[in-house]
Amino acid sequence: MLGETPAAYEINAFNTATTSENKIHDDSTARRFGFRGGLVPGVEVYAYMAHMPVALWGRAWLERGEADCRFLKPVYDGSIARVTAKEDRDGLMLRVESDGEQCATGRASMRTDQRPAPLVDALPLGAPPVERPKASEASLAPGRALGIAPMTIDLAMLSTYLEQIRETDPLYRSEGLVHPGQILRLANQALVQNVVLGPWIHIGSRIRNHGAAHVGEKLTIRSRITSNAISSKGHAIVEFDAIAVADDTRSIAEITHTAIWQPRQVSEAG
Repeated sequence: MLGETPAAYEINAFNTATTSENKIHDDSTARRFGFRGGLVPGVEVYAYMAHMPVALWGRAWLERGEADCRFLKPVYDGSIARVTAKEDRDGLMLRVESDGEQCATGRASMRTDQRPAPLVDALPLGAPPVERPKASEASLAPGRALGIAPMTIDLAMLSTYLEQIRETDPLYRSEGLVHPGQILRLANQALVQNVVLGPWIHIGSRIRNHGAAHVGEKLTIRSRITSNAISSKGHAIVEFDAIAVADDTRSIAEITHTAIWQPRQVSEAG
């Protein structure tokens, strides 16, 4: 391990998605699902968690670190999210608490194996359809590729995002590096740009970093759906593998992304 385990990190949580197409982030819709209000997106909760390994390992974690995260309970706009890290033999055990609840758990580590980054074309490119079909077992079938329109994050976008997630580490601004939360957002886009979803919930991700992304690089996602099934609680859950790619030449992260694309409450209402 390098340095000391980071001290607890507290964030005044901000719901970045109040105007999103995903109405689970809207107060009135979320309340119909039994929540207190609109959910802070899981990708932003991951961004809060990512502060800890970067505080410990710095840029090296963005280039060869790993993480996994599971979102258990909502974090709400305006609440304090408290991230803690506990060192174990191989890395950091991460925990997010808010309003007296355990909201997320995870783990971060530095890779010890020498497996190289996957080839850019290890997963299919895919392209968003001109007209998105409604999300269904067919439109989210295993084997389907989910592509996104390429995007470029400029300095203004980076600055706005860092303010929204209350990031205090100067690394991103000083070195012009895209935040790992913005990389994980690409996986969300792989869903929303390919199908029309009702209220849906990101429930977890695994991330294996292979390189830092820089401001000004063109970012894309290559992906393939691996499963789409009904959970024991009645939720329809989709999982897909993805590779985040910079400038069509560098694989910067491998991601396994899991989401409830149709909550049980929707199925019951139908």
